[in-house]
Amino acid sequence: MRPALETNPPTSPVLGENGLTQVLALVVEEVRDSISRDINGADLLYSLLGAPWLQSLLKAYECLQQYLRSSPRPYLPFASGLSRKVLTDVTPMVGPSPDARELYDLLRGPHFQALLLAHDMVAQKEFEPVLPPLPADLPIDEEAMRIVCLVKNNQPLGATIRRDGASGEIFVARVIHGGLADRSGLLRAGDRLVEVNGHPVFGLEPEQIINILAGSHSTIMFKVVPITDRPVNNQTMLYVRAMSDYSPHEDPAIPCVDAGMAFRKGDVLEIVDQTDALWWQAKKLPSTSLCAGLIPSTSLLKRKHKELWWSQPFQTQAGLQTLATVDEEDDLMAIDVRCVETDEEAFESEELKEAGFRRSLRLCRRHKTQASSYGQTCTSRCPSSCINALENPYEEVVRYQRHPEDTRRLIALIGPSGVGVNELRRRLIEVDPKTYQGAVPHTTRPPKSYEESGREYHFINREQFDNMAYNNRFVEYGEHKGYLYGTSIDSVKQVLDSGKVCVIDIEPQGIQAVRTHELKAYIIYVKPPPAESMKLTRKNSQIITKYYINRPFKDEDFQEIEEAGSKMESHFYQFFDHVIVNDSLQESCVQLLTTVRRAQEEPQWVPAFWIRPTDQRSGYGPLTSVLDTAH
Repeated sequence: MRPALETNPPTSPVLGENGLTQVLALVVEEVRDSISRDINGADLLYSLLGAPWLQSLLKAYECLQQYLRSSPRPYLPFASGLSRKVLTDVTPMVGPSPDARELYDLLRGPHFQALLLAHDMVAQKEFEPVLPPLPADLPIDEEAMRIVCLVKNNQPLGATIRRDGASGEIFVARVIHGGLADRSGLLRAGDRLVEVNGHPVFGLEPEQIINILAGSHSTIMFKVVPITDRPVNNQTMLYVRAMSDYSPHEDPAIPCVDAGMAFRKGDVLEIVDQTDALWWQAKKLPSTSLCAGLIPSTSLLKRKHKELWWSQPFQTQAGLQTLATVDEEDDLMAIDVRCVETDEEAFESEELKEAGFRRSLRLCRRHKTQASSYGQTCTSRCPSSCINALENPYEEVVRYQRHPEDTRRLIALIGPSGVGVNELRRRLIEVDPKTYQGAVPHTTRPPKSYEESGREYHFINREQFDNMAYNNRFVEYGEHKGYLYGTSIDSVKQVLDSGKVCVIDIEPQGIQAVRTHELKAYIIYVKPPPAESMKLTRKNSQIITKYYINRPFKDEDFQEIEEAGSKMESHFYQFFDHVIVNDSLQESCVQLLTTVRRAQEEPQWVPAFWIRPTDQRSGYGPLTSVLDTAH
């Protein structure tokens, strides 16, 4: 019975005094029939329903229900007065009968007198305390005091204090969501502290008050003057993905370092309080802590990032150089750069003729100089997350569960060159070609005798390719030996519309092109293991040099892969949905298959603009305008 949780209880006929007992008797009869038919578990249910304690409990319940429906009224509210009247009538009697003498003794007994007095108090409802009248000389402007007692039980208080420099008064600056003070509901931000454990706090420094609180091991007694106008936090719960790192220990502007919460790129945060324009309260998901932590608001974190950006020495020159030389990315692709001059036909085999695995497509992706002339924006080509973090330090996210009738999510693999991204993608498709398929690329190269348009490539002319590039219809594209190659969004959608899972591998510059509402890409980062581990697992592997010679990996190759992976993580980790360390190729394939299945079947955090239009996201507080602008 939980009547407090039922806002609109269904109307049902009122049971009589023995209503539940009658219903139980009918149930027992039905169960008895089930026992005769040898239904499993019926005998246990029969013994339970026939238990005497259950019968007594139900009878007590019926009595309480009957009392709630029609509470008994006292026959006479002044029973003690009637008793005194009877005693007055019996006392003058001459030669009273034995019954009269017994009645006289009973009515004069102290226990019976106490019983009658209790009856009169209940009948007249005099059991509530009566407050004394207010003094006539009470000042009108007297502030109301409140005594607050909190039991610590080795828990943090979950509140911060501040001292008014002009008046010397101490105020509750902030109540942390989920903390002891917040759960009690007795302290509010803005309440003025008068005493703590009997010690007046007027004029004390906050550190002195903290020492008083630290000496309290069981209970804390506050005397406070409540704030008159309490702010109402009616904001909807908000979930965001952090697009940058933050550490309260490195932030001198945070009001309370101990109340701060550190987070890394890609962490999902639950914003629980946005009442403060500068400092929000949030929890990092998944979280086992009841208490939230302080994080900078969107406007404050944007300002911090800009200050940090411009405070770097030679930042203007460094920023221009980053944007101007981004197309080269030598340190991210050092190994594959050695291969860009190799001949496609010299290495072709039947395995490479499958769509999306041709060597010419993979090699052209390393030619960045020509690709930059097709109007790619600086934001999409910048190898650093600084620009994104400056514009939008938090990205609003929602929990998304793909409906079985919806198209599958695009699987995009990303990783430094030489880590084995292409091999993992090829093996995943080989596991189940009916479920997994790559996208057919586009090229301006003329088809060879054995090639068919739409199978190995979509063969189009230069004008068509330029038009598609101008309209941003490519995930990524480049040039190799004078011909353009690219993976188009339409090719990806064609695979998804067929009911299959489209699996592609992309460069970091293609992340923004696949993180869209129509593709809903699930990005898996293939991370290189430590260089020492790669030396053991890849000792028999070979790479192709610029002299067309296969040679074993060298130590500097492993070092370059590891450094390229570290740089890729520092720039783009916030966009990765999952990370696979490719230490063992077989284990990585199993993990990739499991991850891809979960991406299609289990709930995932995705950008909010994928699910609902921008105009439906009003009312999310200060974050909304920033998110709308970024999206």
